[in-house]
Amino acid sequence: MKPEEVSVFPVGGKNEAFAKYFVGQSYLNMLTTEGVAIGNVTFEPGCRNNWHIHHAKKGGGQILLCTAGRGYYQEWGKEARELRPGDVVVIPAEVKHWHGAAPDSWFAHLAVEVPGEETGNEWCEAVSAEEYSRLK
Repeated sequence: MKPEEVSVFPVGGKNEAFAKYFVGQSYLNMLTTEGVAIGNVTFEPGCRNNWHIHHAKKGGGQILLCTAGRGYYQEWGKEARELRPGDVVVIPAEVKHWHGAAPDSWFAHLAVEVPGEETGNEWCEAVSAEEYSRLK
């Protein structure tokens, strides 16, 4: 499958700016940065981002609107949740988590940055191959 066949939204180029925070290849197309930032993030099979935290003094966090393929979302200390098109994940600020594709499927979601005060991302360790291999 070609990246452009994954989603109704344009896939964009290789996500080089954030490549060091991903295992595998992802693609990023910022759909808008006005008011609320919304990016179409596309993951090749097996690709996932590192554990990370969306910090905010007030508000903040992220909402994932799953649009294509099969993927996963996991919060620190909890079981991973399988994601499919139409699923919505609301990620409050200060929650350590990761998201990405299943080992055998492309995956795409719209990443909506929730506005807040003094927001910023903290990128943490990669999801280990051992942790990832436990997924179905």
